[in-house]
Amino acid sequence: FVANVKGERSHRIVEQGLEVLRNLTHRGACGCDPLTGDGAGILMQIPHDFFANACKQLGFTLPAEGEYGVGMVFLPRDVFERNECLEMFEKAVREQGQRILGWRNVPVDPTTTGPLARSSMPEIRQVFIAPGRNAKDRAALERKLYVIRKTVENEVRAAKNLRDAESFYVPSLSTRTICYKGLLQPEQIPAFYADLRDPTFVSALALVHQRFSTNTFPSWDRAHPYRFIAHNGEINTLRGNVNWMAARQASVSSPLFGSDINKLWPISYEGQSDTACFDNALEFLVQGGYSMAHAMMMLIPEAWAGNPLMDEERRAFYEYHAALMEPWDGPAAIAFTDGRQIGATLD
Repeated sequence: FVANVKGERSHRIVEQGLEVLRNLTHRGACGCDPLTGDGAGILMQIPHDFFANACKQLGFTLPAEGEYGVGMVFLPRDVFERNECLEMFEKAVREQGQRILGWRNVPVDPTTTGPLARSSMPEIRQVFIAPGRNAKDRAALERKLYVIRKTVENEVRAAKNLRDAESFYVPSLSTRTICYKGLLQPEQIPAFYADLRDPTFVSALALVHQRFSTNTFPSWDRAHPYRFIAHNGEINTLRGNVNWMAARQASVSSPLFGSDINKLWPISYEGQSDTACFDNALEFLVQGGYSMAHAMMMLIPEAWAGNPLMDEERRAFYEYHAALMEPWDGPAAIAFTDGRQIGATLD
């Protein structure tokens, strides 16, 4: 990742992020179609001025910076199935008491992709959501967006009339971050997504990755980064981690979510990659009130047991949290951001 330590946003950070991504090409992978990679992408802060101008041209006005959410949405190409997904999305927004300001077709250039990537390419749109009831501040709106996304994911997966439900995916839905990714190679990202070439598209951080698929088949949704992380390596304890997260569902409660917490299950779906499952767990903890650093230290603790060099207070922290959360063990390198802080850790 690249970040401005003073938090100053610029298009230069986006360009440098894309430069870092191109420099990862040597460690990524492509298939028998050399123009189709295993996936690549970039996670950044929401560029308010850019979106405000784009939405004005579409006929609607955005609230002040940070007072609305932006969703990057992959949709089925079939018109009927796409409309079904859009209807479910808008219904979930209404049920949560929030307001859709409008949709935007993301400008893309399919000719820059490989044939295999193009054959499975989803329709890509952005949705803009304004706060309604029970979203008195930015954190509350973030939680509402989380519940909305989980509600729609569950409905789409359960829909019997959608043959192409797997084409529906929400790379990001947040008041802070936006993720541009796909079944692309690094140099194809800015060529495919015209937004990233606009000088008014600014951010103070850029988290990037090119995937080397190991235990799941490459697809548009499995490209990195995810909503909070980019990950290189393996989560070797995955099955146990996912099972323990599922087992906790019956005993979990939160004053921040109330009865809405039941709409968040399951935290992870069958068939997801190890990275996606970890991202789901991290998102659950952060949306539930943990800080980014706290949640990461819970999920990937240092080797604290029997370490004579570790500070006593830190060892006590890890020992306490070992009773709450089992470690997600690698080897793994993970970079993470919530749009406010950015960091990295090693297993």
